[in-house]
Amino acid sequence: MRYAEAMGRPRRHDEHTADALLRAAERIVESDGVEALTVRHLAETVGTTTRAVYTTFGSKEGLVVALGRRAFELLGTEIEALPVTDDPAADLVGAGVTVFRPFALDHPALFSVGVQRVLPDRALAADFRGAQADALAGLERRVERVREAGLLGERTVYEGAHAFHALCEGLAAMELRSPRGGADQEQVWRGALTALVRGFSSAGSAPARRRAPRGTRTHGSRPAGA
Repeated sequence: MRYAEAMGRPRRHDEHTADALLRAAERIVESDGVEALTVRHLAETVGTTTRAVYTTFGSKEGLVVALGRRAFELLGTEIEALPVTDDPAADLVGAGVTVFRPFALDHPALFSVGVQRVLPDRALAADFRGAQADALAGLERRVERVREAGLLGERTVYEGAHAFHALCEGLAAMELRSPRGGADQEQVWRGALTALVRGFSSAGSAPARRRAPRGTRTHGSRPAGA
């Protein structure tokens, strides 16, 4: 039985308790890493009992799954709240600059657990896949508008969304590893994402044909001299 199925949603204790526990769990992971997150440590940090934690989340693994789910719920909610303009390319760039970047900088623990999957057991990621899919669907709707404007080239919406997400994840990881702060980093994000989105319309998604290895024919399937 998967952890998400075993624990379900927080029960008996109210949503306020669950939120307080998750916020404290996030702080523990941010300061000491996911390996430092234990039920006892969390209970002591919040000033509650281990029973309250077990009743709400079921286990340490349930806590980690809840953090991963929280990461994508925050991302999905913020993407949905972004305004839509008559410039779908700029709207897509804005999703990276004004949603993904602040999320990663403000919630590095959630970025680590949910997006980068720094987990005690990578199989736990399957239990927050639904929230991940919902957040990706919000991003894909932004990419779909780019496609409808004729700006996605030969790429599919799936390819465009995943390329965009990959660049955001890389930019976030670099900034968290070597933070410089200020408007300079925001400009780095905006420039990189703008270049990516502009590039969508200038090249197809099919891989370029490989150059034939030295000593082979350009036609046929057998090497020269065989």
